[in-house]
Amino acid sequence: MLSALTELATRMRTGETTDWTRIAPTFTTWAAQPNLREALRDYLHGLTGVAADAVTARSRETTTHFAWCLLDQPSDSFSFWLHEYKPQQDWRIGYADSVHNHRYHFCTTILRGRYVHERFTADLDEAGLEIRGTQLLRSGVCETGESGLMLDNQFHRIPKAEDGTLTFLVKSRAVQPWSLSYDPVTGTSRRHIPIEQRLGLLASQI
Repeated sequence: MLSALTELATRMRTGETTDWTRIAPTFTTWAAQPNLREALRDYLHGLTGVAADAVTARSRETTTHFAWCLLDQPSDSFSFWLHEYKPQQDWRIGYADSVHNHRYHFCTTILRGRYVHERFTADLDEAGLEIRGTQLLRSGVCETGESGLMLDNQFHRIPKAEDGTLTFLVKSRAVQPWSLSYDPVTGTSRRHIPIEQRLGLLASQI
């Protein structure tokens, strides 16, 4: 799998790095290679020592899935991730199942399982700090092997994922300082600022 990751990283480093509508076809072609899931499994089995510690240190748990960071070189304009979705009964409301956007662009492919994917339009306030309402554009089930592209200004949600669902993603660096989420049931909008941007404010809170 290291060679496959290296191949994708090389394509990302030598190709288009800003227009993700042009990056997406390259990713889709790469993701369609046979035995990708098996190669990833072998790669993870082979992680030991410093390499395993590095992956763990870069990764995090969310309310709906575990986000495993496989590659994040500071000099790159991208990073590689595995998203391991929790069993549906363990989800807590307010993450993947909310209507939300991201601070970055990303391409993804489903390695195992399936999920319901919904895309929305969002009515933002004048400052872009709050979602005033959303409208469903389309909804469908994404199956194993399917790939897709999400841009930072697009809104979506995953209200349901089959237990055991696993996805691979390549993400851009952040292009927005925050992301937004919206609960269509309560009409509640939230703005999400990454913790690293709050470090400079921490002392004033003590």
